[in-house]
Amino acid sequence: MKPKTADKIATTLIVFFALLIVAILVGLLGYILVRGLNHISWDFLTSAPQKIRAGGGVGPQLFNSLYLLVLTLLITIPLGLGAGIFMAEYARPGKLTNFIRLIVEVLSSFPSIIVGLFGLLLIVNYFDLGFSLISGAIALTFFNLPLMVRITEQAFRTVPKAQKEAGFALGLSKWKIVTSVLLPVALPTIITGTILSAGRVFGEAAALMFTAGMSSPRLNFSDWNPLHSNSPLNPFRPAETLAVHIWKINSEGLAPDAIQIAAGASAVLVIMVLLFNLLARYFGRFIYRKLTASKRIN
Repeated sequence: MKPKTADKIATTLIVFFALLIVAILVGLLGYILVRGLNHISWDFLTSAPQKIRAGGGVGPQLFNSLYLLVLTLLITIPLGLGAGIFMAEYARPGKLTNFIRLIVEVLSSFPSIIVGLFGLLLIVNYFDLGFSLISGAIALTFFNLPLMVRITEQAFRTVPKAQKEAGFALGLSKWKIVTSVLLPVALPTIITGTILSAGRVFGEAAALMFTAGMSSPRLNFSDWNPLHSNSPLNPFRPAETLAVHIWKINSEGLAPDAIQIAAGASAVLVIMVLLFNLLARYFGRFIYRKLTASKRIN
């Protein structure tokens, strides 16, 4: 076969598969959005669901998803940053470092149902935290932590060695170099990866059914005291997230308009994930331009 012919065939196959992937994604998103956008309204986004009559929305579930995201990131970011910096700058090559890296890789491939059962036995029952937002946040940390560690490690490794050597030449300590020289350069990548990993929190359901629960108390949005049982900010209350609500309302079939509610909730979930991905790209580029003083060249 002539090289030009082989190149044309390879190019055609690559373009075909790329367009096929795009078509599948567009078709999937289009199907979900077309079915669900007609059911989305302000009342749908703010009201509570109704189980015995038509109407209602996903207000508490939407708030629970956002609040759970905040709690998860508060736990994941310090642990992920610390472990990633250790693996990139302090850990010496050897069996221990390779074993830690292997553990991180294995943890990232754990099925969500296994993590949920582990959280049920250890967090919910053994530590007696019950079905609560904090239990769900700890369980979701097992999903986001490996990604956060890898992103931080790779972000620090991509910083040019010349900048680190210049810091040592100026007599700076290792910690000062990490915080003042390496971190500002690696920060845009870390922020982008953090926001992208946060999108996984919205779509998780299996682990949250066993940790955060499948029901929510009647929330009083005028009471923001986190110590009160009906306060939305109480991290020790059970919480039904948007993904769990989609599964639950389809499995129970109690609401007369369960199909419409599930379609609208699915569209809201997809839109939130898309917004997080777009925000990650924009925010990462914005921080990169600010920290590196780069300018757009027209």
